[in-house]
Amino acid sequence: MMTSRERILCAFYKGTPDRVPVSPYGFGHVDPDSEVGLELVRTTDFIADAGYAGFRFLGVAVQAESRQEGDATITEIHTPKGAMRSVVRRTAITSAQVEFPCKTADDIEKLLSVPYTPDQPNPTAFNQWKDRIGDEGIVLCGLGDAICVPAEFFSPADFSLLWADAPEAMLELCKVANERLCEAVEKALDAGIDAFRFLGGEYASTQLGPTAYRTLVSDLDRQVTDIMHERGAVVYYHNHGPTMRYLELIADVGMDACDCFEAPPWGDCDLVEAKRRIGDRVCFVGNLDDMENLEKMDVEVIKQMGRERIRQAGPGGFVLGGTASGTYGEKAARNFMALVDVSREMAAG
Repeated sequence: MMTSRERILCAFYKGTPDRVPVSPYGFGHVDPDSEVGLELVRTTDFIADAGYAGFRFLGVAVQAESRQEGDATITEIHTPKGAMRSVVRRTAITSAQVEFPCKTADDIEKLLSVPYTPDQPNPTAFNQWKDRIGDEGIVLCGLGDAICVPAEFFSPADFSLLWADAPEAMLELCKVANERLCEAVEKALDAGIDAFRFLGGEYASTQLGPTAYRTLVSDLDRQVTDIMHERGAVVYYHNHGPTMRYLELIADVGMDACDCFEAPPWGDCDLVEAKRRIGDRVCFVGNLDDMENLEKMDVEVIKQMGRERIRQAGPGGFVLGGTASGTYGEKAARNFMALVDVSREMAAG
């Protein structure tokens, strides 16, 4: 019998394990040290989130200052070509960014004028989780791709308009971001980080369209995944939202495994068709409903959903999981554990 780690890696590399892995991503709202948290790791093929790998586009020497004005936190970033300002408003319930540092393509010059001093990766959390999880799962270190940079510094509307009005400027920003990211990945690999959760493509697939995905995501992200693979690292990709128009473009990134291939209504994935088109190139992770919904469903409904997904996409190159970005509590955790019985049942025929 395989260990959970062996089972996950076999599926990630498009093999057929002893049974389909059942892999919740992270603990959600479950206390890792609670009885249910410990049981979740022991029972399922757990994927642990070790946080981010330590990449900041502006580096560690950027000059910025923040101040509070009522319910607003105002941050000014100082650059050789002028200041940029962002505003975050908070209420008793939530918070939202209401002003972003960049408004037009001209502000990209300000971003690129900031003297860049890269930060250093800190593998402490990654190593601690690897020691803790052992063979009961796999640990991934998060990393945003190049398109996350314009998506972070521009509002969603201005981000979309930037691609429409100044695609060359947007590409230049993403190329610089990707160069810095490649250097950061090399340092993370040197520090011993050997498995990544790489994300950001959804900014193009949900907002910009296939041409942008090819130019800003597939072509650039492939450079990063190639570096990871040259050093023997695992590459797990995350791409929310509708994916059927983008399947081949997603696979062109060259990842080992990808989530979440969401079913309607959150996405548009026809799992059988998607598996037919790119199943020889990518291990599919999903496509259960968003993990918050697993908190609301009866266990028998979840188990039937699991049987259907395994029939559609298993037994090889498939991991049964949620969205790898949602959150959940004890009920969903126990639903995940019940799915292990389904996986065993299906493997036994």
